[in-house]
Amino acid sequence: MTSPKNFASSHFLPENTLLLNAITEGVYGFDLDGNAVFINPAAEQMTGWKSAELIGKNIHDCHHHSHADGSHYPQHDCPIYRTLHDGVARQVSEDVFWRKDGTCFPVYYSSTPVYDNDVLIGVVAIFRDVSIQKHTEDSLREALAQVQALSERLASENQYLLTELQGKQGAMGLSGNSQAISHLTQQINLVANTDSTVLICGENGTGKELVARSLHQLSHRKDHPLVSVNCAAFSASILESELFGHEKGAFTGAVSRRKGRFELAHNGTLFLDEIAELSLEAQSKLLRVIQEQSFERVGSSETIKVNIRLIAATHHDLQARVEQGLFRMDLYYRLNVFPILVPPLRQRGEDIPALVSDLVASLSQKLGKKITKVSAKGLKKLQQYSWPGNVRELQNLIEREIILSQNQTLDFNSLSLGHAQASVQNTGSVAKPILTMAQAEAAHIAETLNAVQWRISGPTGAAAILDMPPSTLRSRMKKLSINR
Repeated sequence: MTSPKNFASSHFLPENTLLLNAITEGVYGFDLDGNAVFINPAAEQMTGWKSAELIGKNIHDCHHHSHADGSHYPQHDCPIYRTLHDGVARQVSEDVFWRKDGTCFPVYYSSTPVYDNDVLIGVVAIFRDVSIQKHTEDSLREALAQVQALSERLASENQYLLTELQGKQGAMGLSGNSQAISHLTQQINLVANTDSTVLICGENGTGKELVARSLHQLSHRKDHPLVSVNCAAFSASILESELFGHEKGAFTGAVSRRKGRFELAHNGTLFLDEIAELSLEAQSKLLRVIQEQSFERVGSSETIKVNIRLIAATHHDLQARVEQGLFRMDLYYRLNVFPILVPPLRQRGEDIPALVSDLVASLSQKLGKKITKVSAKGLKKLQQYSWPGNVRELQNLIEREIILSQNQTLDFNSLSLGHAQASVQNTGSVAKPILTMAQAEAAHIAETLNAVQWRISGPTGAAAILDMPPSTLRSRMKKLSINR
């Protein structure tokens, strides 16, 4: 039996050698032991190894000994040497070769078996440097990721802004020339163009969100988003997703990745309304974000850095809630850097004419009505009323009157004044009975219901004025035995 011939440089005929030397791809010839028998000039140029240095040596040990991350690359795993054993041709696109100077470069290569009289005698490996191609692919991939991220951000912001615009037309509250409003305006101007955290306090309906919007519009962040979150509108489990976002599959119903309000507010302002409604767990996470300006989406371990200005608002006494163990003391002091108190409407009765004028003009345009004035009798009624729902109640009342009005003058005949509704300034020296908390709550709810003819739902209903869901209001009415 004739033994197989060795694969040597003698197998490369002169005309073949000239051709192999002319091509730009690197070419290696290997014998059955994995030693080099031929190396063309292109291979020398790409690897830095000269032919004389490698002929007769194990090529794998010279330039294929490690993966791209530096980990060991066993010879028996090398596609070239596997072809030496099984005679199967292979093509590889994700690999690196190592230069003589210790650096590596990405390659695309093929290993092709060489036969002599049907006997495997060696392998030819042809490779090329794909550094430029890989760099281009990585750049395109990075650019695509940036475009996708920007597209997601714009889509999220557009969806959020559309939601925010609903119901914002005609929103007033800071009009007037009273001393209380002048002081409020002065405070807004002092702190607006800083990045200090602001805590806005005041009763429901006084215009705390309007103060937040004014702070944002007067700040250097005005060209970036103002993102609002009503902390009372979400359950503890959903709130975390709303604030920090979530990854696809993070929980049941998370069918796609969603950015949270913190991420949407990057470089802008985040307004957390009804901050006192946060659970203690959510307060803890919020404190960490305020301190570190970073967070992780629900279902992700990736840390996201943000640059935001935080504004919070509440109608509760946060210090009292701290003493009751309902609010973290460290978070309270983080939020209470610059407190602003928004006065109730009953303390700024002289502002009602200006407020009414602005609201009538705005709401008439919104509703497509031509209301030109308010009668003196109607305006007097408004000034005598105590406004338990503050500016929000005033706005709802005016909107309802415009809808019902058959002429161009508003008289507010639907607003009936009783002893419970009269302004505290008109009570004189009559002593008020001391009520229990339940009695006071029942009286306040009944007073509001009377003002809106016992309408519970809808934008002008008692639930909207009291800032609670209609189902909650009905539950409180049942518990407190409030009947028409």
